[in-house]
Amino acid sequence: MSTVIRTPDGGFPLFSKGASEILLKKCTNILNSNGELRSFRPRDRDDMVKKIIEPMACDGLRTICIAYRDFTAPQEPDWDNENEVVGDLTCIAVVGIEDPVRPEVPEAIRKCQRAGITVRMVTGDNINTARAIAAKCGIIQPGEDFLCLEGKEFNRRIRNEKGEIEQERLDKVWPKLRVLARSSPTDKHTLVKGIIDSHTGEQRQVVAVTGDGTNDGPALKKADVGFAMGIAGTDVAKEASDIILTDDNFTSIVKAVMWGRNVYDSISKFLQFQLTVNVVAVIVAFTGACITQDSPLKAVQMLWVNLIMDTFASLALATEPPTDSLLKRRPYGRNKPLISRTMMKNILGHAVYQLTVIFFLLFAAEGERLCSLRPASTTLLFSTPSCSMQLFNEINSRKIHGERNVFSGIFHNLIFCSVVLGTFIAR
Repeated sequence: MSTVIRTPDGGFPLFSKGASEILLKKCTNILNSNGELRSFRPRDRDDMVKKIIEPMACDGLRTICIAYRDFTAPQEPDWDNENEVVGDLTCIAVVGIEDPVRPEVPEAIRKCQRAGITVRMVTGDNINTARAIAAKCGIIQPGEDFLCLEGKEFNRRIRNEKGEIEQERLDKVWPKLRVLARSSPTDKHTLVKGIIDSHTGEQRQVVAVTGDGTNDGPALKKADVGFAMGIAGTDVAKEASDIILTDDNFTSIVKAVMWGRNVYDSISKFLQFQLTVNVVAVIVAFTGACITQDSPLKAVQMLWVNLIMDTFASLALATEPPTDSLLKRRPYGRNKPLISRTMMKNILGHAVYQLTVIFFLLFAAEGERLCSLRPASTTLLFSTPSCSMQLFNEINSRKIHGERNVFSGIFHNLIFCSVVLGTFIAR
């Protein structure tokens, strides 16, 4: 960043601040501790990088070089020509700025990693600064096999001799890449596109991107899910994103993941319950009509099951609050069926159990008295197995991943308890 101020004598001093290593290469002079001007040689620059910049960067500090240049009036330079203007500078100082990591960020990143989400840092900072910040956040861990690359090295690895990006080269880099430093907006977009287009895994990767600047727009738009900052984000970033974080906090991303999985699970829970009800009702009605010439379940009773029990069941199962257990398993695949194998086992198992009880009451327990399907028989058949067992099935449907304790956390959802109790009384 450069600032030009016109002095009273008509001069044009240029004050510039930016990435320390890059700006130091453009400095030919430096001010010493007494404010005196002396020449700044390449050897001096190397010493400053080694003794000052790198130690600060390794401590997670962002180093900024402050320099200036005087232009003599009336020969005003071409300000649009950066190479002509930003050169032959005089270095004033190199400062280190700390952007402390929020205390809740490391724990949020650990939750993402437990949930099967790989967190990558793409930044314009120095590679040492980026690596130190990534270590503080928990993105990289000692002993892990990971890559931390600068933008130039990243492009060298993924491009061929003609400068074209090759997907095969990119597929060798991105799985281990955790930090991409000194990157340009193009590098960020290239990384996002490369991961989405990759076929190295069993299925296509789902990519989420966070950003706040105008340059982040292409990457946010290309990603499957774009998160823009609501406070620091630009209008371009917000328009290109799918979700806006109103508090600019990484923990909000974790909450979004948790709620997304909770909605998916709520749909699956109700499907498990609904399909069990329908399978049992259809088989009982069809079999009973074929054998006894009359349906065991009357129209009013079927209406009760579909309108009362199913309606309130959807409300009960859809209001389960999200828990941290949702973040302790890997995400669903893009091609994963909505009805999993575990759900199918639950549906068929509970349907067989209900049908066994119902047919026993219908044909065996009372003999021909039940086969006559008198009103008392159908009432007994409806209230005892059909309603009662569906209430237990509703409780069983709270768990769809093979958990054994179906009552875990049941009292945390008052709506569910109220629906089950109300349906039991009303039956």
